[in-house]
Amino acid sequence: MRPAVFLDRDGTINEQCGYINHISRFILLPGVGEAISLLNKNNHIVVVISNQSGVARGYFPIELVKEIHELMEMELAKDNAHVDRIYFCPHHPDGVVHEYTRQCSCRKPNIGLIKKAKAELDIDIEVSYVIGDRLLDIEFAHNANIPGILVLTGYGKGELEYTVPHKEKKPAYVAKDLLMAVKWILKQDR
Repeated sequence: MRPAVFLDRDGTINEQCGYINHISRFILLPGVGEAISLLNKNNHIVVVISNQSGVARGYFPIELVKEIHELMEMELAKDNAHVDRIYFCPHHPDGVVHEYTRQCSCRKPNIGLIKKAKAELDIDIEVSYVIGDRLLDIEFAHNANIPGILVLTGYGKGELEYTVPHKEKKPAYVAKDLLMAVKWILKQDR
């Protein structure tokens, strides 16, 4: 069994620009390839878990999400980095696309996708982490009973300043970006 790092996508891996409704809006953040490559070299399973309710809301088709993930994987490969699995939730209870309009167990902060990853991959959940730019990701980590790291990219700075002080569930660590978060994780592993 190996440790996993569960990564949020928008605001953590790529620039946060609201719904990515066109492939041209996907822009990898600086240092992300290096960060994921470090995890790969240090024997961590890298899993992306993302809410993509724009599918249910009718903002873009599910095929675009898959196309963006292919682009993400190509961009990461330039830094000799790869993700082991990508899971996303296309659902939302207030959607307009019937097929994806519902309550589900896979929409963060629910932990259905972590359970799926654990069942499909050889993950040691006891030494795994979640990294994201929103308190939703930290709540997701708490619900899975693993440490959550808040990055200050995407919504992170605003979340830290305005939301964290009023919440009971706090991040285990706050990092400037994904690369700093990964370096902190690797120090904990030693």
